[in-house]
Amino acid sequence: MFTTKFSRKVLVTALVGCSLTAVANEQLKPVIDSASKINQSAQKSQTKIDKIADTMQGRLQQFKTVNKEIDGLTIYNKQLEKQIANQLLEMENINVSIDQVSVIERQITPLMLKMITSLEQFVALDVPFLPKERANRLASLKELMDRADVASSEKFRRVLEAYQIEVDYGRTIESYTGLIDVDGQEREVDFLRIGRLDLIYLTKDGKKAGIWNTEASNFERLPDSNISQINKAIRIAKKQLAPDMLTLPVKAV
Repeated sequence: MFTTKFSRKVLVTALVGCSLTAVANEQLKPVIDSASKINQSAQKSQTKIDKIADTMQGRLQQFKTVNKEIDGLTIYNKQLEKQIANQLLEMENINVSIDQVSVIERQITPLMLKMITSLEQFVALDVPFLPKERANRLASLKELMDRADVASSEKFRRVLEAYQIEVDYGRTIESYTGLIDVDGQEREVDFLRIGRLDLIYLTKDGKKAGIWNTEASNFERLPDSNISQINKAIRIAKKQLAPDMLTLPVKAV
């Protein structure tokens, strides 16, 4: 009898406990649902925060990169400013030089014309060797001065070159062939030029020789005794013989 009553009490207690649990679960369900929603919302918020943090980190890195580029560009711009300043100074110097060149060019043209005239007068008064060659050189210089397509520097170079050639004539020995009036007859002869000291001719048959007389401004005959030395000098000038001592008359001075 006691056992039956006890069992009933336990059963009633169990039923009461189950009822209370069900009631508690029913009452806690909204709370649990709310907590779950809060957790889901928190996860979404955390995801957004992580994305924002990643974005901020990327932007910070971009900011640092841009700052480095700005620093590099600043240094580069300063260097460019120096280069531009130097170029402007160089341009100014070039402009000054151009102005000076224009002045010099205006002055050098009359100078070259005077030099050519002086050279022409010198050749006319000089010993008359290589007359065609020297006349052609002077004519070429005069023609050159009239050309607009040739720079003044080139013209001046050519004038100086002509002067240098004339200077070189005074310290060289040369033999060349030409025509000359010998005893009233035009004959081909070998000319011998020894600097500006002597201008001698020898007929091709080796029988007649003459020397330029500056005072008389013509050729005068030389004794036959000079012919062997003259012939030897001509061969030396033509590099057919080695240089050697010569005995020649002097009349050109």
